[in-house]
Amino acid sequence: MKKNKKVKQNMKIVATKSLTDEKGNPLEWEIRPLTSAEDDEIRYECTKDVPVVGKPNQYRSKTDVPKYLAMTVSSCVVYPDLNDKDLQDSYGVTKPEALLKEMIDDPGEYQDFLAAVQKFNGFDIPIEDEVEEAKN
Repeated sequence: MKKNKKVKQNMKIVATKSLTDEKGNPLEWEIRPLTSAEDDEIRYECTKDVPVVGKPNQYRSKTDVPKYLAMTVSSCVVYPDLNDKDLQDSYGVTKPEALLKEMIDDPGEYQDFLAAVQKFNGFDIPIEDEVEEAKN
């Protein structure tokens, strides 16, 4: 069955209009698909147990959705290399997800980019729904 599995190709997308080439054209970023195992690792890293109010010794899991989204999306970026130390230093950050937010500093563009990468990875839940869920 594995031989019948289609391999998803990387996609190119303009993440922000503020980063341009020498001709003034917006740079295209390359995005790769995230694997289910990678998604599980990131989700685990972004989830913590929090105490249930009024119930001693009881906990529930809570996922930091903005952190989860930033980490999954930054993990998908092939170009530019968000792990490049020189690039991180130029923006004064030390983590790929922080660099992502610095490079795409327009909130609307950032949300659009997150949504596009999430959709590319097969997530059909609008980000607004996830943000509302995180608030509750």
